[in-house]
Amino acid sequence: MTKARDIMTPDPTCVQSTETVLDAARRMAELAVGALPICGEDNRLKGMLTDRDIVIKVLAEGKDPRAVRAGELSQGEAVTIGADDDAQEIMRTMTEHKVRRLPVIDGHDLVGIVAQADVARALDDPEVGDLLQALSVD
Repeated sequence: MTKARDIMTPDPTCVQSTETVLDAARRMAELAVGALPICGEDNRLKGMLTDRDIVIKVLAEGKDPRAVRAGELSQGEAVTIGADDDAQEIMRTMTEHKVRRLPVIDGHDLVGIVAQADVARALDDPEVGDLLQALSVD
């Protein structure tokens, strides 16, 4: 069975919780990604920051992205998946929490990110449709 560690993008780049949203947006552009894990000073995962978060919670509210810290946008405990969890568990977690990206944790260490597309490539065709439908419906 395919495990998270088999399909994840390894060694994710974090945005520090103390960095500005502008810094995070620039890093997303440099890396051509739509989300970054937010890490604290202890390098532990604090949440995920998406390009959508920046638009909805900062720009649309008229806030200055140079003044808002990434950590201000993390909401509670991040939804994660274990490195040895299989594709079915990843799909269940994404569906249950309505997320398209999951940080992959091995012990207490952030080791990767699994995106919806990673899971879709690892699943049979009918399951891919189920995942896409579950994540696309409000």
